[in-house]
Amino acid sequence: MKLTILGSGTSVPHPERASPAYWLETSGGTFLLDISPDAPHRMAQESLNWPSLDAIWISHFHLDHMGGLAPFLFGLKWAPQTQSRTKPLRIFGPEGVRQILETINDSANYKLFEQRFAIEIVEVTPNAGFEILPGVNADTLKTPHTKESLALRLKDEDSKPFIYTSDTGFSEDLAPFSKDARLLLMECSFRRNKSVQKHLELADAMRVARECVPEKLVLTHLYPEWDHVDLAAEARELWSGETIAAADGLTLEIR
Repeated sequence: MKLTILGSGTSVPHPERASPAYWLETSGGTFLLDISPDAPHRMAQESLNWPSLDAIWISHFHLDHMGGLAPFLFGLKWAPQTQSRTKPLRIFGPEGVRQILETINDSANYKLFEQRFAIEIVEVTPNAGFEILPGVNADTLKTPHTKESLALRLKDEDSKPFIYTSDTGFSEDLAPFSKDARLLLMECSFRRNKSVQKHLELADAMRVARECVPEKLVLTHLYPEWDHVDLAAEARELWSGETIAAADGLTLEIR
């Protein structure tokens, strides 16, 4: 697998951090983890093959995580690069994602589903196991953020999984779900004294890391209070493993 960070920030406008989105290349195809309002243009800026994107994962319904979905579908409809596309685009997310997208579609007769290729929506439940791409298996975990929010565990022919927590408060279930991860992509919204309990601060994230011991830990969804702070250095004071501060445009091989 290969991970490209498109947006390491939050809903707060920031000159260097777009809102959340992550491009993942797997043995079964390409996959977008959340699609923020910034994501469609960030894919183009990183010269990624967005016209051939295979699947999109929506972790929950906050706008900084799914606000780019309808605009992206609208763009696909008119983009010269997609006029010959025939393979379907699959959208995975919690129960309710179809209704949200249909409501947006009907609000101005956007005809988002009237493409030259099929748009397939797959709603999944907590603790579900399913094939998200050919040869790429997924499992989900309910997280304490919104009523629908889900963490995602992916595994292809590689021997160890990739974990994406998306937004979450602390949960005793996170470490078992993330155990033996090749790479754990985990939110770390706040440095300390978090103002929102249904997010993580550094001490929470390091507690999860100490318990599940990922080979690589990438901390993301960083609010501006992290600006000019050496996140990796502070993390090393709480956990001896490899911690990487997410940055827009960062690419990581997951081997």
